[in-house]
Amino acid sequence: MAVRAPQPMWSWTGAVAPAHGAGVGARDPLATGAFAPTYSANFAASTTLDATAMSAPAALHELRGLSMGTTWSVKLVAPVSALIGLERGIQAMLDEVVAQMSTWETDSDISRYNHAAAGSTHVLPAPFAEVLHAALALAADTDGAYDPTIGPLADLWGFGPAGARTQAPAAAPLAQARERVDWRRLHFDPARHELFQPGGAYLDFSSIAKGYGVDRVADWLLAHGVADCLVEVGGELRAHGRKPDGSAWRIAVEQPGREDEAAAVIALDNLSIATSGDYRRYFEPSGFEHTGGERSGAPTGGARRYSHTLDPRTGAPIDNAVASVTVVHERCMHADALATALTVLGARAGLAYANRCQLAALFVLREGEGFVARATPGFVARQRSA
Repeated sequence: MAVRAPQPMWSWTGAVAPAHGAGVGARDPLATGAFAPTYSANFAASTTLDATAMSAPAALHELRGLSMGTTWSVKLVAPVSALIGLERGIQAMLDEVVAQMSTWETDSDISRYNHAAAGSTHVLPAPFAEVLHAALALAADTDGAYDPTIGPLADLWGFGPAGARTQAPAAAPLAQARERVDWRRLHFDPARHELFQPGGAYLDFSSIAKGYGVDRVADWLLAHGVADCLVEVGGELRAHGRKPDGSAWRIAVEQPGREDEAAAVIALDNLSIATSGDYRRYFEPSGFEHTGGERSGAPTGGARRYSHTLDPRTGAPIDNAVASVTVVHERCMHADALATALTVLGARAGLAYANRCQLAALFVLREGEGFVARATPGFVARQRSA
């Protein structure tokens, strides 16, 4: 990431920054406009495959690996002779996302920006700029319910690279962290990929980078002739084509607290699905930090359980009835970020926003001792086609 000398004046190039205070859902965050995401070009140049290997008879295979602190898996219809090249290419796509967007890597592009001097201007790699572009669009449209500058709060609450914590932060450091969280402080030129560091801005793409990684892999596979595939990174998925028997890639949406029961089943073809929920990762003041399946029973000693999903507007973990939100979208990057935004907005505002934007979304809400599902018409339509 190249660094340029600061410019004396900075403004949004080619667009006017949306005014803070605009109504939530005032426009479709994915519509063409000032902050409309643009997709990085051809991924094929990054890794090449032997054309002869790809021309052999194909069958269904599954490849697996590690990335972004989690696992990835790809089910694909391809010749066995091409699997080594495909696995290397998939890993290369994800490694590049990590190298640019992981706050856990001290030499990543995002970490260098986060620790850069105030007043510096940074030329971002195209994928980084694309993800930031999409994140800022959603931040503007949700009036800050989604905010890519949430890094200081993620660290303070123990969900970032600074490490886990066993107690809620004190008022003073929380107030200091909140002062640094505001997407409106960012000055970004999407045409030139230039981002200004105002001082203390700390980007965190944890709620969008996995989805982008899924898109990156799926696009690379399609560019290399793999038309039938199911790509998954950390639970976020995107599918194209069909299985060899002609059946669809059918995805079960997990029902919180009921591992043997699905909240919904969706058939994916040229679609992505992502879920955000507070029932899998959280910490309790007793010192318990949970990052796996749902913990049964009440928090130790009756203490509050702190969700890893933070509300940038309050500086605290969400405390609403939403257990999870699942979004179906053409691009997994958008599904990933939208699921987080809707979780933060909560049941009433989130459902209203999803309906206004005609999103395919499923909310699983806590009700008494159990859960109840609320789906948008777009999600119901997808469910019926499964």
